[in-house]
Amino acid sequence: MAAILNESGTLVPPPRVQLQSPTAFLPLWGWAALIGFLLLATALVPLLALALPQGSSLHLSQYWVGLSGKILCYAMVALAMDLVWGYAGILSLGHGLFFALGGYAMGMYLNRAMNAASGNLPDFMQFMQWTHFPWYWVGTEHFAWALFLAVAAPGLLAFVFGFFAFRSRIKGVYFSIITQALTYAAMLLFFRNETGFGGNNGLTDFKVLLGFPMGTAGMTVSLFVASSVTLVGMFLFSRWLVRSKFGRVLTAVRDAESRVMFCGYNPLWFKLGVWTVSAMMCGIAGALYAPQVGIINPSEMSTSNSIEIAIWTAIGGRGTLIGPIVGAVLVNVAKSWLTVSIPQVWLYLLGGLFIVVTLYAPYGIVGLFKQWRAPRAEQRPARPPRGTRKLGAALRFLGRTRRG
Repeated sequence: MAAILNESGTLVPPPRVQLQSPTAFLPLWGWAALIGFLLLATALVPLLALALPQGSSLHLSQYWVGLSGKILCYAMVALAMDLVWGYAGILSLGHGLFFALGGYAMGMYLNRAMNAASGNLPDFMQFMQWTHFPWYWVGTEHFAWALFLAVAAPGLLAFVFGFFAFRSRIKGVYFSIITQALTYAAMLLFFRNETGFGGNNGLTDFKVLLGFPMGTAGMTVSLFVASSVTLVGMFLFSRWLVRSKFGRVLTAVRDAESRVMFCGYNPLWFKLGVWTVSAMMCGIAGALYAPQVGIINPSEMSTSNSIEIAIWTAIGGRGTLIGPIVGAVLVNVAKSWLTVSIPQVWLYLLGGLFIVVTLYAPYGIVGLFKQWRAPRAEQRPARPPRGTRKLGAALRFLGRTRRG
């Protein structure tokens, strides 16, 4: 074991790395059941929304389908936040920027599709007396290019920003403040009309997506299904990532970065890799969010939105993958209800809940479930190894055969 020098100049053993298994709180069958439930819900919602008549008590209205799709997009962002915060120890307060960039990329396509028949420029460009689209709008009339931009633009920005930040060994609260400053600067930039993204109003009034009219029940259900399937795909990808060698090293970087460096790894590329992947996931979520909400504007880049993403992750349980999804769903369902019934106390409730979770449940709701399950798991008798179980079953089969 390699030794390190302490402040007095003597060699001491390096600190022990406390690795946490990313799936320790739920067995394999539990994960399979969870994925099965999500897929079942994906198939059930279109049935309740389209097949059942509106007078039925089981009918799911278009409003609730749209709201569910929007919350699933928030869950994707929370999952992306968990990769960088829960597994790499990087608290970002600027993920709202990557989310909004994905939304703007899709908004540009939807805006072009709306004006494709007339060939006119968007209203805000006509108001500014522009005669042609700026260079960064080129190609956005194609859906595939807009989808590529929704992934590439946040990924490229995250890569460039992360490279200089991680190479300078900026971390902790300093990194969080810089990310917050980055998203605030971007918000101020997009508020300007000269930027070419609609200024304060943003991009809105979408009417057509891939040739199909928007606002219909079929389109709302289709976007919900796309969001649900994408969330499941992101979840499986994230689980594979954190269980791979890359994820193990990433967790070691979070717990003892100096020791990882002594082992010959360069933490820069592991941090940069997960940071870029997380930003690209946020961009995909934003691209699905814009057509479901019908608008994308600079307020999505506000610092308060980015802080809310961190709160969802903390309440659900960081470092668990499923926890941030649970946190995003519960908080946003509560927000949709409480901001209508008692809007004046919602922010106080959210702040109080965050303080309680931080002080008494640092691993969130999923951490509480893990603590509740741990004593019961210890009381169960230990199961023999798999090979021993097969041998026992074979002996019992032979015994029954001989008796028969």
